[in-house]
Amino acid sequence: MSYGYDDDSKRKKRYVIISISSVLLISMVVAVTVGVNLNKHDGKGDSESNGQITASVKAVKDICAPTDYKKTCEYSLIKNGNNTTDPMELVKTAFSVTMKQITDAAKKSQTIIDLQKDPRTRMALDQCKELMDYALGELSNSFEELGKLEFHKLDEVLINLRIWLSAAISHEETCLEGFQGTQGNAGETMKKALKTAIELTHNGLAIISEMSNFVGQIDIPGLNSRRLLAQEIPSWVDQRGRRLLQAASEYSDAKPDIVVAQDGSGQYATINDALKHVPKKKNTTFVVHIKAGIYKEYVQVNKSMTHLVFIGDGPEKTIISGSKNYKDGITTYRTATVAIVGDYFIAKNIGFVNTAGAIKHQAVAIRVQSDESIFFNCRFDGYQDTLYAHSHRQFYRDCTISGTIDFLFGDAAAVFQNCTLLVRKPLPNQACPITAHGRKDVRESTGFVFQGCTIAGEPDYLAVKETSKAYLGRPWKEYSRTIIMNTFIPDFIQPQGWQPWLGNFGLDTLFYSEVQNTGPGAALANRVTWPGIKTLSNEEILKFTPDQYIQGDVWVHGKGVPYTPGLLAANPNAATTIPSNSAAPGFSSFTDTSGAGSVSPAASPQGSIKMVSKSN
Repeated sequence: MSYGYDDDSKRKKRYVIISISSVLLISMVVAVTVGVNLNKHDGKGDSESNGQITASVKAVKDICAPTDYKKTCEYSLIKNGNNTTDPMELVKTAFSVTMKQITDAAKKSQTIIDLQKDPRTRMALDQCKELMDYALGELSNSFEELGKLEFHKLDEVLINLRIWLSAAISHEETCLEGFQGTQGNAGETMKKALKTAIELTHNGLAIISEMSNFVGQIDIPGLNSRRLLAQEIPSWVDQRGRRLLQAASEYSDAKPDIVVAQDGSGQYATINDALKHVPKKKNTTFVVHIKAGIYKEYVQVNKSMTHLVFIGDGPEKTIISGSKNYKDGITTYRTATVAIVGDYFIAKNIGFVNTAGAIKHQAVAIRVQSDESIFFNCRFDGYQDTLYAHSHRQFYRDCTISGTIDFLFGDAAAVFQNCTLLVRKPLPNQACPITAHGRKDVRESTGFVFQGCTIAGEPDYLAVKETSKAYLGRPWKEYSRTIIMNTFIPDFIQPQGWQPWLGNFGLDTLFYSEVQNTGPGAALANRVTWPGIKTLSNEEILKFTPDQYIQGDVWVHGKGVPYTPGLLAANPNAATTIPSNSAAPGFSSFTDTSGAGSVSPAASPQGSIKMVSKSN
């Protein structure tokens, strides 16, 4: 706030801060990349560094030093960098070149689609086109952030860039995964088309990560972004939205924008009809009240539907249900009953269900790609691959997730507080790993964190727990990261704790840790001793609490959702069995006419465990 005066010393200080901001940013990039380069220097480039290369080429080499694909980085920047020696301009050029490569790959996918006859292949290509558009959006957002970089928000910007670039990598990976099980060479063609784009995206993450690491090592007053105070609410939440979000359980005192009701008491009878009237790119909350009922429809909250809120009448009363599945020729990505893409999404008191059944293999109840999304008092019920926490920052509180194999998977940075992970009966002799995190690059700021949760089993599962063994999780991708803290672990979790994916895949590079858990299955004495199993210090543990890990104080706090920013105590008296009458709401109400909604006694065509890699 200005009071109409400014003494000379304050004015001079402000001028100094403004003038050094851009210099500091440029110097930072140079310091980081040159430092990495010098540390890795092996003496082979002395003749070049003694004047045989131009200043611009040397600047490119310095910028590309921390990347994994140096040749791709150097070639793209030398070709497109206009001989600049400005490090920040080179960083921007790296992003713009990556965006062009992704755009070209998207065009290539459309060309390939037109030549395909196999339905699954056409679906995979169409999926690729969609995902490349999302990846392009991540890069575009990152480029814009670099263009308006402010000194006092530097660390906040770098955190966002890492999240967005991690999401871009997830989108690219999911594109290629969709070709598993397809006919012809379309998958290989698409892989070649995306090769450079993928390498450049990883390179961009490497450069930003080095900048982030450098900022973390310096201590300059005013550099760190300010956290919200306890009483504050993020600025984008308008007053009416605050009243809705802060109501404890009833919303009669605040009027939603749209009411969906199957009995005719609302404006619309289906959720999809209601979504047609949701404003695009809205900067304030838009609330949809979905009254009690089983809504058999496939719902997608598109990228343009931002700040959208779904409020139900209870997770066992308001249920969105579908039955798409991999066995019927649909990619895992497309099997989702509900897909949430628009950022800043909130859901309260809703059930999300996929009734396909264990015999149909991958069948997603909900796929979440929304950044800064919140789920409170929700249920996610299915069998294999129930909750696809695909990408970005996500927060789950007081939710129940049920399933059989990898029923919580994806590459999001997600925190689960006070949630129940409910193991269900799989096909005969199938193992039940609960989590399968998919971090592809060690620099991605993603991973699953469970705080104060309860792992439990349905009665039908407990009857077969000796032949269908349960594990905390397994590494879907090389750098899979999962931290389980202050959580109740029952006796049916195997003493080894974690299950390999295939052979030694990811065992050296994964990041798994168990911290202060309780229950008969929490003992660490017989746990696997892979190189990737971590023992965290008290300081390291705090880095995985919501305030630090997903910046929850900025966007979770103040939304009318219970939220603990730090450590959350475990419930030592948690039940390991869920009563049969409370298990999987919606499943008992109806099943698919194909019979997929129930488990077949026939032997699994996959054997004791699912395929080596997921088919998305």
